[in-house]
Amino acid sequence: MSDNALDAVHFGMGTEMAHRACGENAAEALKAVEEEAKRLERLLSRFIPESDIGRINAGAGRKPATISLETLKILELAAGVSLSSRGCFDVTVAPLADLWDYKNAVKPPEAERIREILSLVGWRDLELDVAEGSAGLKREGQSIDLGGIAKGYASDRFMQIFRERGVASAFSNIGGNVSTLGSKPDGSAWRVGIRHPRAEDLMGVVEASGEAVVTSGDYERYFTDDAGKRYHHILDPKTGYPAESGLISVTVVAGSAMLADALSTAVFVAGLERGAEILKKYLQAEAVLIDEKLRVYVTRGLKGRFESASGIALKYI
Repeated sequence: MSDNALDAVHFGMGTEMAHRACGENAAEALKAVEEEAKRLERLLSRFIPESDIGRINAGAGRKPATISLETLKILELAAGVSLSSRGCFDVTVAPLADLWDYKNAVKPPEAERIREILSLVGWRDLELDVAEGSAGLKREGQSIDLGGIAKGYASDRFMQIFRERGVASAFSNIGGNVSTLGSKPDGSAWRVGIRHPRAEDLMGVVEASGEAVVTSGDYERYFTDDAGKRYHHILDPKTGYPAESGLISVTVVAGSAMLADALSTAVFVAGLERGAEILKKYLQAEAVLIDEKLRVYVTRGLKGRFESASGIALKYI
């Protein structure tokens, strides 16, 4: 670490956040970033009744809530990715997430209950009114969870705060979502490891400068039932069950962490072929996809920037 680089670690938005900032205003910037994390949690957490999301959810089926332009921007991007992925990404999965209750579950919910709750999931029921600055849900019982996009937005905001305070080189790691500002102080790219989905090891390293590197994997949160079947936390909005697309890890590299966050989930749910089609719609996004046989697929824009671990073969898509 160079003399003028500072590290900071704190907890926010349900996860650990780690940052490094280089420059004379690093300390001030890191403090501002921690405060921003608290502000965004108050704004976006569905578990805080007075948050924008809390108020949208409370009014579901009755009346829309007036919300901030920030929240509206996040929901607009979420709806855009829902459209381009044909519903593989859907912020209205909150009732399903509550039903599966990954923190406490030891077995899956009853199939009939999943079918009932699945009827409440549908991104097209999210109604956004830009002119009025409001958002609502069509039916009672529906609710939004920004778990697949809010941390990405937070990362983008952190990079903006670093820039505003004159920091030219920084990174933030929000529970595995990594955003970089500029290059390292020595001018080289940041090197971000991509975890092996089934071992305490890396599948490879991607170089990033001024980009976000966001991974969705089936190893992040899961439980195993009595029969030894594993149930991970990335739910398929169409089936109501954990996604079984053949992919077990998706890493998206993009200039916007918010976009990378949403796309990593969408592609994970979509699977290799459909996921590759989704990615083609976003020229600013590249990806590393790992399937259940531990085969690694890399988009061509990462040629020369992704280095696989020893013995791991790559296929470019």
